[in-house]
Amino acid sequence: MALTVLSGFRPLVMVSTGCVILWLLVAAFPFLWTLWGSFKVQADFFSKADWTNALFGVNTLRETGGSFTGEGYSGAWVDEGFWKAAINTMIVVFFTTIISLTFGTLGGYALARSGFRYAFWILMAALVFRAMPHITLVSGYLLPFFEWNIWGILPTTIIVLVAINQPFTLWMLHSFFLNIPKDIDESAMVDGCTRFQAFRYVIIPVMWPGVITTGLFSFLLAYNDFAVTAMLLSSENQTMIPAIRSFLGTTQQEGNVMFAVAAVVSATVPLFLLVLFFQRQIVSGLTAGAVKG
Repeated sequence: MALTVLSGFRPLVMVSTGCVILWLLVAAFPFLWTLWGSFKVQADFFSKADWTNALFGVNTLRETGGSFTGEGYSGAWVDEGFWKAAINTMIVVFFTTIISLTFGTLGGYALARSGFRYAFWILMAALVFRAMPHITLVSGYLLPFFEWNIWGILPTTIIVLVAINQPFTLWMLHSFFLNIPKDIDESAMVDGCTRFQAFRYVIIPVMWPGVITTGLFSFLLAYNDFAVTAMLLSSENQTMIPAIRSFLGTTQQEGNVMFAVAAVVSATVPLFLLVLFFQRQIVSGLTAGAVKG
């Protein structure tokens, strides 16, 4: 009987495995192709005559003397100053994540432990603001930023990204706090802790995977944002995503596509490393948030 059941599951397992492999190939191919093409010249990577030029680097060999070249990376990072955009991105991402987590943990804990009905309506209001298009929120900041002459700088962008990100962190951390029994708080306070000490020394260590998971999603929101950063930052203070867009040029000004390709790879690789480094915390954090008790 057991062998019959196992044999019946084998086709399902094979189909599921095949679907996962196919999905990985489809999802990974664009990045792998871009990574490969970033070491070619534009005539190869965007060859209309023969797509195999992108594989073998025919024009790259003719122009540079080798099948691979790092001109795209040197041009983007050195000639176009992409390193400045990288530094700006790190500043924006760091402060957006830290501020969002600080307010999110305090607010999520307060709402999770509150017995009043207003906590529900606060969460509902946060959900409404989270569902609104980012461009709607950004437009409300433009006029005061122009009037106060603070448009185009990093702090204003951080403020807006925190405002956009805060409902998400509040909801996510609130759900994590609900999964922690109130008895833990009460036991800590019986032992002499204040409410804040119980929160800091007892609750936060218990839900640390949830904080890391929420922080990672906050990081990704600020890191990958285009609409907010493109509208609120001047050309001198651009982050990486708007800077990549500027490499493509406009209808009036010719850009350099290979600089953009190299910059895309440069901006994507840190995300892979980040997810690989925190994969255990992410899985445990998402599992803790999904199971109540």
